[in-house]
Amino acid sequence: MSVSGRTRRRGAALEEAILEAAWAEITERGYEELTLENVARRAGTSRPVLHRRWPGRTALATAALARQFARANIVIPDLGSLREELCLLLRCMSDRAGSRDLQLFFDMQKDLVAERSSFADIRARIVDGSQFHAVLGRAIERGEIDPARLTPRIASLPLDLARHEMLMTFRPLPEDAIREIVDDIFLPLVCRREPSSGA
Repeated sequence: MSVSGRTRRRGAALEEAILEAAWAEITERGYEELTLENVARRAGTSRPVLHRRWPGRTALATAALARQFARANIVIPDLGSLREELCLLLRCMSDRAGSRDLQLFFDMQKDLVAERSSFADIRARIVDGSQFHAVLGRAIERGEIDPARLTPRIASLPLDLARHEMLMTFRPLPEDAIREIVDDIFLPLVCRREPSSGA
């Protein structure tokens, strides 16, 4: 069955078209002018179809952003060193998060407050953290990290500091910031301490 000469899309094909249209609207018009009506028109569907999947523009924008992040998936190989792998991960994060994406987070702030949501909720929806956990897991296996010192708060510290730096500056992470986060802050907190050679 066709509508206006086109095959009716369902399921994954329809969702892909909607998210593509949503990202195009965000890119061209910005979040402030994002509406379900305009996305539906661009995707060749109806507003009720969008609303069944995403109750509002915040949820739709989050889904579109998650799709973009998934397309730019980060894979960190085993480099044999926690320091080298973590520095590479932070560089990849910096390269993936452009100023437009950072601006989107700020533009969404008012809607997030109204929905009793937060940046942390968005992060949980768009970033799975698998590569970071893989880096930490390999470091534990190599004996570089003391698992007893790797509390959840400390474990999240390098990524939190990197995100904060980018959100505050709207710029990529400079090498000196990456070096400070890894060498001066994170590694001293988690690496195994050499036993003291007391007299």
